[in-house]
Amino acid sequence: MTALWRRPSVMLAQVSWMLAAPAAMANQSGRITDNGIAVVILILLVLQTLLIIGLQRSRLHNKRARKSLKESQKALEQRIHERTESLYKINNLLIDEVARHEATGHLLRETKEYLQSMINSMPSIIIGVDAEGYITHWNAAAESNFEIFSSEALGKNITHVLPKFPVSRETIAHIIRAGEPRSLEHTRNNEDDSNQYYEITIYPLIANVRPGAVIRVDDVTLRVTIENLMIQNEKMYSLGEVAAGIAHEINNPLSVILQNVQNITRRLDPHFAGNQKEAQTLALDLQQVDQYLRQRDIYQFLQYIREAGERSANIVTTMLAFSHQGQKANTLIDISQLIHQTLTLNQNLYGGKPDTQTPLIHTDISNNLPPIKGSGPELQQVLLNLLRNARQALGNAASDTRADQAPCIWIRARVQEGDLVIEIQDNGPGMSENVRRHIFEPFFTTKGVGSGTGLGLSVSYFIISERHRGSIEVKSVPGRGSTFIIKLPLNETRVPANAQ
Repeated sequence: MTALWRRPSVMLAQVSWMLAAPAAMANQSGRITDNGIAVVILILLVLQTLLIIGLQRSRLHNKRARKSLKESQKALEQRIHERTESLYKINNLLIDEVARHEATGHLLRETKEYLQSMINSMPSIIIGVDAEGYITHWNAAAESNFEIFSSEALGKNITHVLPKFPVSRETIAHIIRAGEPRSLEHTRNNEDDSNQYYEITIYPLIANVRPGAVIRVDDVTLRVTIENLMIQNEKMYSLGEVAAGIAHEINNPLSVILQNVQNITRRLDPHFAGNQKEAQTLALDLQQVDQYLRQRDIYQFLQYIREAGERSANIVTTMLAFSHQGQKANTLIDISQLIHQTLTLNQNLYGGKPDTQTPLIHTDISNNLPPIKGSGPELQQVLLNLLRNARQALGNAASDTRADQAPCIWIRARVQEGDLVIEIQDNGPGMSENVRRHIFEPFFTTKGVGSGTGLGLSVSYFIISERHRGSIEVKSVPGRGSTFIIKLPLNETRVPANAQ
């Protein structure tokens, strides 16, 4: 019965069958009794009641089902809402994260561009390399100095891009392993006539992913030049005092030697009345004595002593001039005329000595050079010293000179940046860096013993720097000759006070 209540359609079918059954029975018997009608009515009432109860239960069941469905729908909507809220929050978080990433990327790009601009603005050459020596960074100074664009250098090994660079891959790897920077000071560049000095510093980069190094190259030519000039000036001042003391100490016995040689010569002269009187007292024949002295070359020995003494006296005079002892008047000098007079004097000095290796002298003197205040004899002495040194250098290199390169000396004079510049250049063997550093020091010479005193260039340095407030320097590359550069200030206010 419970099944009928839960299934109204089935119950209606059963009720229809039950109503149809008495009718069929009545039809079969041909008559209907009151009891039969009552039974039918009772059955109908029962069935109606059952039907109503079934319909009510079905309605209640449907109501509960709809309520449950609404609750499920509401729960689903709540879950959808919560999921939507969660997705919305996640989406907002993603948007914020993307925005932060974009801001971080923009900041990184700005920082990279700023650092790139800062590094490119530095005058130093900055080269970044990895542990294998491959270039990772190449700044603007490197492009300018090496004339190689960064696009051509990046990704290539530094030994291929700069084959003459004094830093090898082994050196870079060693510095990275050691973790300590290393500097190469005063590295010289001799690829052209200009002597340039560089200071190379290698800094290791300690990184877990990609270790490398930063190479910094600075042009320290000016600093080295100033340091050398300061050292040279200190040497000049200290050695000047020493030279003065030595000159005075030598001058005293030298004067005695020369004076006594002169007295000996006079007292050996047979024509001197005093000698004849003393010879008669001793019954001595002066003519025989004179003949004996000549036979034994005594007079020649005395002449040698006199010449040596005079040379020594000249050395003493030069040393005194070097030690600030000489004071000579200064006048206005025509440099062009002085150079031509010096060339004439230089030609006369070697005129009687024909030489197949006599250098050709070329002059390049600007027109209308302004007069300069100074000492003509002193400047002429400097020029003669430089010409003599150039001639000797060319003579020493005569056997090594190429057949297509005749020995030549160039003399140039011009006005440059408020100075009168005089250059004396030769195409001789040049000089090493060690010789160049000491070339102006007193008594320094590369000649053999007895061939020179080593004072010519030191005195020239003193004349130019102290007497005329100028400067003199030498540029030289072995095998390419030497160039002496003299700069004399045109401003009369720079004339030294002791030149009055």
